[in-house]
Amino acid sequence: MDPVLDDRFDRLDERRWLASYLPHWSSRAAAAATWRVGDDGLHLTIPPEQGRWCADTHEEPLRVSCIQSGNRSGPVGSTDGPQPFRRGLEVREEQPTWWGCTPLGGRVEVTMRATISPRSMVAFWMSGIEDRPERSGEICVAEIFGDAVSPGSAEVGIGVKAFRDPALHEDFRAVPLPLDVAEPHTYGVDWRPDALTFDVDGEVVRRVDEAPDYPVQLMIGVFDFPAKATDGDVPTPELVVSRVRCEPG
Repeated sequence: MDPVLDDRFDRLDERRWLASYLPHWSSRAAAAATWRVGDDGLHLTIPPEQGRWCADTHEEPLRVSCIQSGNRSGPVGSTDGPQPFRRGLEVREEQPTWWGCTPLGGRVEVTMRATISPRSMVAFWMSGIEDRPERSGEICVAEIFGDAVSPGSAEVGIGVKAFRDPALHEDFRAVPLPLDVAEPHTYGVDWRPDALTFDVDGEVVRRVDEAPDYPVQLMIGVFDFPAKATDGDVPTPELVVSRVRCEPG
């Protein structure tokens, strides 16, 4: 498990990233991201022709382009898979265990910009590797919904989501910040035992007095919610990731 990373995305390195969102619940092909690499980094998009993610099992219509730095699951037909979205969900495509970057503590940050509307969102979070079900807590560094963005400001979701980890409690909230999400910003966290300090562009915006005590995988993605469509939507939501840096503490 490699905790060290400094990726400027001059290419998508398959030793570090899988461009498919939680593929064990569908398949790598069905959950594949739409992406390209440009001079300014990795572009994750959701064009109009991209299909729904887990269309027959995820109740709310959802489309996703996401990269993740680790992957694993149990066998087909088992319920052994990270980040289940409902009870009794079964693995449809077994995933080999692979850890591209799975830190345990230290400094982690992403520099990114987004083009989103009220029906879309972007997020950078770190999820427990779930080699045991209780190792499932999440550190959410930035979760930004388009309907929480206004000119020159945005509400950024930051904190801890406990999920199936009994050692954690839910400590997550949206923090209003004076920033333009269409411009590049660096969202980071300093992770120490039992403490997380979150910052945006070097300014501390939140502190949480707990933290997972197991490795996590990095998750970066853009999401689209078709049921929230309006006349003013962005036809193709986009997340541009110019750098991800991870240094052990």
